[in-house]
Amino acid sequence: MEPLFAILVGLFFAAAIYLMLSKFSIRIMLGIAVLGNAVNLLLLTAGRLTREVPPIIAANLDTLPNGAANPLPQALILTAIVISFSFLAFLLVLTYRAYQDIGTDNTDEMRVAEPVDPPLPPMGY
Repeated sequence: MEPLFAILVGLFFAAAIYLMLSKFSIRIMLGIAVLGNAVNLLLLTAGRLTREVPPIIAANLDTLPNGAANPLPQALILTAIVISFSFLAFLLVLTYRAYQDIGTDNTDEMRVAEPVDPPLPPMGY
């Protein structure tokens, strides 16, 4: 099962990089979302995929029993999902405002907002 997840993680990373290399901001945003999901799946796969024993420590033990699922990757993934959702919401608002102001989501056409001949920085103070 884990080799299947390793291939799936590789496909997610490839799709994310392909989308982030686009010149359209919507595709870049979707690539960042897919990259976050790829990292979450990578953490889940690295934490062993087991269904045998839940990660509960019995009253007479000090550590988890053998074969128990590791709860740390699950906690990290839950935190990463919340952070990536808020980051995606921020990017969505930022992309929408840029589209409203400039009228395009093409990053090459967004360069029109840059000055043609910017002034040089001061040489000294």
